[in-house]
Amino acid sequence: MTANAGISLAGKKVLVTGGTRGIGRGVVLALARAGADVLTCYRNESEHVGTLERELKAIGGDHHVVRADVGSPEEIDRLIGECRTRLGRLDVVVNNAGVISHVPFADLPVEEWHRVVDTNLTAAYLVTQKALPLFGESASVVNVGSRVATVGIPLRAHYTAAKAGLAGLCRSLAKELGPRGIRVNVVAPGVIATEAELSPEVLARYRQMTAVRRLGRTEEIANTVLFLASDLAGYITGETVNVDGGI
Repeated sequence: MTANAGISLAGKKVLVTGGTRGIGRGVVLALARAGADVLTCYRNESEHVGTLERELKAIGGDHHVVRADVGSPEEIDRLIGECRTRLGRLDVVVNNAGVISHVPFADLPVEEWHRVVDTNLTAAYLVTQKALPLFGESASVVNVGSRVATVGIPLRAHYTAAKAGLAGLCRSLAKELGPRGIRVNVVAPGVIATEAELSPEVLARYRQMTAVRRLGRTEEIANTVLFLASDLAGYITGETVNVDGGI
């Protein structure tokens, strides 16, 4: 199933971080199909890079897939430079890149805390800040958070803290950047089916956690991002939209 919410982003210039796999990939393809020109980045080489490039070429438009690790401030500077050179401006930024690990809090090394927080939260701050000069009279920033930000989960204190931080960042930036016509929102997915392998037992447990008794699809997150990126959401800012099947 492809994401198609009937929303046009024709002529919009968009940056999506971490867009070659999972939710990010779904977002990139949905935005491209809606008519936007999309630049996305990835951290590690994989077969997903080439297949995404081919899919984007088939869709048509001015799309770019570049290597950049948003856990590094220097790499973020280079990424924004690519946006300036290749797209000229930005109308939408989707901060999607993230990493996760499962570590008991008592054993959590400070290096792993920084790796997860820097990639999930600090990167969103830096990418948004560096993108400000490329925004015109209006723009939309969409941060991909997580439903765990409000419920917590064992072994993921660092990840949960980072995703909760995105909600606070969103609320503050919505107020500070609103007078410039920049909207800032969070999409908080629940349990989403991606290419990651999960055991049948884990899948069954996740399904039972939701009101609709199934996992979410990447296009359901992508369509929500698409809406928030569009002019249809012109009066929505500072919000966290939970897309979790009633978890």
